[in-house]
Amino acid sequence: MKLSKKPGRPREFCMEQALDTALHLFWRKGYEGTSLSDLTEAIGVNRPSLYAAFGSKEALFRLVLDRYAALRDPLTRRALAQPTARDAAAALLFGSAEALTQPDCRGCLMVQAALTGGSESDGIRCELTLRREAAVEALRQRFEQAQAEGDFPAEARPADMARYVVTVMNGMSVQAAGGAGAEELRRVAEVALGAWPEDK
Repeated sequence: MKLSKKPGRPREFCMEQALDTALHLFWRKGYEGTSLSDLTEAIGVNRPSLYAAFGSKEALFRLVLDRYAALRDPLTRRALAQPTARDAAAALLFGSAEALTQPDCRGCLMVQAALTGGSESDGIRCELTLRREAAVEALRQRFEQAQAEGDFPAEARPADMARYVVTVMNGMSVQAAGGAGAEELRRVAEVALGAWPEDK
């Protein structure tokens, strides 16, 4: 699908390019901080064309979240496929230290977008909560599988450990957005893994 540019700008962008442009804009300015004018100017379309293509700012942001999730999927899949539960957690934490500190977009879009917002953003905050909970659930299932295989202490709680790992990753995102570097976040990951449950 092509989006026609504003009059006087004959060049066109495809849907994927428009989503990538919107993704970086939302990442830099947040959901509420990004206005429709920001979006139309960055993408290069007028407001009716934006509505025709995406329906609304909220609908566009949900598509952006889908695109962002697809970008992060390889890291998650590689981590969950690691041979042990601890290896899976380490792959997520150390992989996040690198992914969250890229120079073009620091931090995590889903974490940054949820930090602020008024009542008009309730739907978006709910969506972000559901997506973060899905990450916890995927990790919980991986740890439960490990527990059934004898790779995770029987007395440990997979759900608690999954939420702990995701909570650390979310905190790393905030730190990265504030300027923390990859090496600093790798040290955070090392400390976090020091709390890994051991058989008693």
